[in-house]
Order: sequence, then C-alpha cells, then structure tokens
Amino acid sequence: MTGQEAAERIHQEAWTGHKPGLTRIAQLMERLGNPHTALRYVHITGTNGKGSTAALTARILSGAGYKVGLYTSPHLWSFNERFQIDGRPIPNETLGQIAEQVLEAGRQMEEHATEFELMFAVAILYFRQEDCDVVVLEVGMGGRLDATNVIPCPEAAVITNIGLDHTEQLGGTRGLIAAEKAGIIKPGCHTVLYHQSNEVEEVVRAVCRAQGAPLTLTALQTLSVLRSDQTGQSFLYRGRQYRIGLLGQYQICNAATAIDVIEVLRSRGWEISDSALSEGLLTARWPGRMELVHTKPDLILDGGHNAQCVEALTKSLGLLYPGRKFWFLVGVLADKDFKEMCGWMLPIARGFVTITPDSPRALSAGALAQYLSDMGAEAVSSDSTAQGLDQVLRLAREDDVICACGSLYLLGEIRHLLGLC
Repeated sequence: MTGQEAAERIHQEAWTGHKPGLTRIAQLMERLGNPHTALRYVHITGTNGKGSTAALTARILSGAGYKVGLYTSPHLWSFNERFQIDGRPIPNETLGQIAEQVLEAGRQMEEHATEFELMFAVAILYFRQEDCDVVVLEVGMGGRLDATNVIPCPEAAVITNIGLDHTEQLGGTRGLIAAEKAGIIKPGCHTVLYHQSNEVEEVVRAVCRAQGAPLTLTALQTLSVLRSDQTGQSFLYRGRQYRIGLLGQYQICNAATAIDVIEVLRSRGWEISDSALSEGLLTARWPGRMELVHTKPDLILDGGHNAQCVEALTKSLGLLYPGRKFWFLVGVLADKDFKEMCGWMLPIARGFVTITPDSPRALSAGALAQYLSDMGAEAVSSDSTAQGLDQVLRLAREDDVICACGSLYLLGEIRHLLGLC
C-alpha cells in the first residue's frame, strides 16, 4: 500500500454512527500490541494555540538531543505532515506499511474504528517503531473522550487558550469545554495551563486538586514585547529574554506556554539546556500561522478558523502593520460563526476576495461575498483558490498587505500554488 492509498483508505472511515469514547481505540491498541504504553508524552489540548505550542515544544526537545515524535491535525497539504519525527514527515513507504497493519487490526474489531482513531494508531505505531524518546501529542477535539487520551500519564498535560468551538460536542460555555479538555489530566500529572478566564481556570484547578496534579499557570503578566517585525519577535518572560521566528502577538503567548512546559520537563529530570530552549524557540516554524510567504505585496497566511482566532489575528496584523488597511483572501466553513469572524476583519479591510474551501462544510464564496457586500465592504467571489489568489494579487498594490485566512483547508492550496509545498 502506498502512502496515498493509505490516506484514502483511512479517510473512508466516517464518524457517523460512532459514539465518542475510548473503548474502540483501547481495543485497537491492544490488537497492535499496546505500543502507546511504551512511549512518553507531552499531551496538549485547547481551542487555539495547541498546534503552535506543540511545534515549539517539539523543536526545543529535538534541539536538546531527543528523538521527538509530533502528532498534529489537520494537515495543510500532505497527509504525511500529521506524523513527524524531528521535523520530518513520515516517508510514504513507511506510512503505507504501518497503515496496512492498522487497517488490518481495525477490520478485526466488532465496531470499526473511526478515521481519527486509525490516524492516531498509525502515529503511535510509527513513533514506537522508531523508538522516539518523547511524543508531543495534540488532541483532536476536546480531551476526555478524544482517542489520544488512551495514553498513560504524560510527562506534562498542557491546556492552551479555550474558546467557544465545537460547542455541539463539548458544551456551550467555556467552563463546560474546559471540563472536557481537563479530562487529559491524570492522577499526579503535572499540568500547564495558559492563563485565561476565571471560569476556565477554576474548572482546571478543581480537576488538578481532585487528581493530585501539580499546576503551573503561565505568568503572562510578566510578559513584555521588546520588538516585533516581519523577521520575528523578542520578548521578556519571567525575567528572561527570548526571541521567536514566528509572527503574531499570540505566538509570544504560545511561546510562554512552551517555556513553562520545558520547565516542568526539567523538573522531571529531562536535560534541556538554556541554549536548546533559546535556539528551539528561534528556529521553530509552524506553516500557515501568521506566515509571511510573499512580499511586494506582503502576503500573510493564517489558519484563523473561529472568531477567537480571527480576533487575535486582526490585533496581530494591527501591531505588525500599524494604521494599515488589508486585503483579505478568505474562505470559511458554514458551521463556524463567520459573521463574528467578519466583524473583526471589516474595520481594517480594504477589500475581500472570497473562495469556497475544499470541504463539504464550506460556505460558498458567493454567499460570503454577498454577506460582506451587504455589510458595506468591497467583495468579489472566485471560482477557485488559484483564481482567488490571482485576483487579490492583481487588486493589491505593491505596498499593500494581503491576509489569507478563515480556514486551514485553503492555506495548503495557497502554499502549493506558491511553490512552498
């Protein structure tokens, strides 16, 4: 089986009719020899920032000399991106071989595993076969009933910023969502929590007390930005100076979370030098998140896919390009709060070019353009991502700034069109 065939076979497994829970993934892992029990983990959940925090943490650990598996979702362009060791995606041949094992084990189950459960099993079997020292593991959705929660007690459980997303599955308040995400906290597990609303923090503190789990709360009040431009950002955190290559003010907060994760690991005996920490922060890359991919005009790609993300994005754009108006190349999913998302973009927009993301959940480019026009904005729709990119590059002047956002589904296409993947 090739890597492409593996991806197609796994994608055929639908969620429909399956109840959330860990029973299926536990059975699947048992049929594979329980590879998850032989690995050590940093387990990361949250609504926003978990992918960036995972990428920063993994890069630091790799720089410290550890062999690091990184499992994230979704991918931007290639399915292989979800399964990385020290920054390198799984080779196609290996993906095909491991997927065949996983699918065969899944066929023997009375209740078939879901697509995400199969993908997670591929990741764990790969990382175990390659003898990874540690796996940085991003939760798919929620935490308590997410397939990734089948793992034993991790080295650190991390909860990033929590917002109102996937409310049908997780609950309609931040407190309810926090309770689901805090389900990754196991007895005695050291937990790192991104400093946020009292509603969230009280829920997580209560779970930590019940589980006897030490808690580190990020000290964002100690964070101050020293410099931020198109080349990166310098900042102080807990009295020490750091620099990251990632753009966007929110990435500094994610970096602070990663720094606290590293301090927890150090307290547990992991050898991570100050130079590995600094170099990892500086060299970490996370495509599609405030990523500058083109100049004259500047083109920023950002995977902001809900209102909280877009709020952070627009604030970061304002800091990076003070007083400017922006062209937005945007496509959204119909089940997101696209009106609130647009509400953040409209005040700073020069105009919009809309596209339809490659997803059955997509809002059509025409419907989005009509809504934006009704709100008084200049908006034109495109028939494809390629056409939309061409249109916005023709509309923008050389000194303008373009931001492509709204859905991760479209960013991979844009990067591919620009020859970046």
